[in-house]
Amino acid sequence: MNKNELAIKIFDTAHLTGQFLLRSGKISNEYFDKYRFEADPVLLDAIAEQMVNLIPEGTEVLAGLEMGGIPLATVLSLKTGLPVIFVRKEAKKYGTCKVAEGGEFAGKKVCIIEDVVTTGGQINLSAVDLRDEGAVVASVLCVILREPKAYENLGEKGLGLIPLFTMEEIKQFKEIN
Repeated sequence: MNKNELAIKIFDTAHLTGQFLLRSGKISNEYFDKYRFEADPVLLDAIAEQMVNLIPEGTEVLAGLEMGGIPLATVLSLKTGLPVIFVRKEAKKYGTCKVAEGGEFAGKKVCIIEDVVTTGGQINLSAVDLRDEGAVVASVLCVILREPKAYENLGEKGLGLIPLFTMEEIKQFKEIN
């Protein structure tokens, strides 16, 4: 599936209209339900195929953010052979009490994997958590960027954002076809 076809398939599968409260606190009249494209194995595989070449050179570990980044990071791990960690929004209060589960990542170059990014708020928080544990975090890879302001917000924390698509691109691909 080429990138144009993928954009249309994501739109057809995951684009919803109505009134939605976003994590950022903003209200939107449209929403990309990431779980709809992540739950479809054919679509998830096609997304990962397009994202593989966007992973920054030198990346040693993929970090899937709870919840939506986890299936994406897992599929990318399978395609690249890179190890993956699963990052919680906060450390669990029992067992290992870790904020990130999986292999070792301290001292390693980690790329955060996320599904849809609006402002980057949770990404910034998770990057701090990972850095506190010794990770070298400088890049974020996502499927859909909702708002360009995320570039600035993440950049202020030393994070470069690499989207597969912007929301506007997906909508344009749909309109053209």
